[in-house]
Amino acid sequence: MVFGVLLIILILGQVAQSSTYGNAKPENAIDGNRASNYNQGSCACTNNNLNPWWRLDLLKTYKINTVTITNRQDCCPERINGAEIRIGNSLNDNGNANPRCAVISSIAAGASQTFACNGMEGRYINIVIPGRTEYLTLCEVEVDGTLSETNVARLGQVSQSSTYGNAKPENAIDGNRASNYNQGSCACTNNNLNPWWRLDLLKPYKINTVTITNRQDCCPERINGAEIRIGNSLNDNGNANPRCAVISSIAAGASQTFACNGMEGRYINIIIPGRTEYLTLCEVENRIPDTL
Repeated sequence: MVFGVLLIILILGQVAQSSTYGNAKPENAIDGNRASNYNQGSCACTNNNLNPWWRLDLLKTYKINTVTITNRQDCCPERINGAEIRIGNSLNDNGNANPRCAVISSIAAGASQTFACNGMEGRYINIVIPGRTEYLTLCEVEVDGTLSETNVARLGQVSQSSTYGNAKPENAIDGNRASNYNQGSCACTNNNLNPWWRLDLLKPYKINTVTITNRQDCCPERINGAEIRIGNSLNDNGNANPRCAVISSIAAGASQTFACNGMEGRYINIIIPGRTEYLTLCEVENRIPDTL
């Protein structure tokens, strides 16, 4: 899989860095050349900044297996010491706040070292030297991974049986798993009998998984007994479609994934049947296999 992913990185990936020293532009680190003598013109390098960083945008979310970094040979190999590899989907702090894959203790001069990231998911791969003023020099960065599954939820249209305050149904597909209700990222119905939420994907998909993020600050038990239903019918507002799963419980603030094993449908409903309840969903993600 290395070839396929590297090909995408080289052709489609976009790179940036906190600053650029001379002609050592960020693209040099993905030029396919491990030449590690700075004067060969194949290394990326920042200025002498506080917290210098380099970022690769893969344009899609990948499961990252390994990141390989080639260090400078002719000078200053110790500059890379303490650098962190971070992977995720956020651009908070230019991507440097994403989860950490590894801390680089050292890489020998001119050597290439591989760090295991064990399938961490992310669109952005950052290399940052935190907490000190330094030049960040990268003579090559190589990534091995596979495309993650696509979250098709964000492509669709949503509705729900009623809306409590400003907790509109779109909040559950805003790409934000924030689970404190007051953060404004949760959908919520009124206290209805058989409350439901529905996603219309606009065309049928084979759904592998549905991931639901539950409310953290209050009432996590409200989701207990909810059903996930998938199909192409709008009978009973879509709630009569085949059932993928029954949610026994989801811990407060947690995200739980339910396997639907390729069930096909245009509509994905979440309903609490048989009782009067608030239905609160802080995020709903529906994944299908992505392809190169």
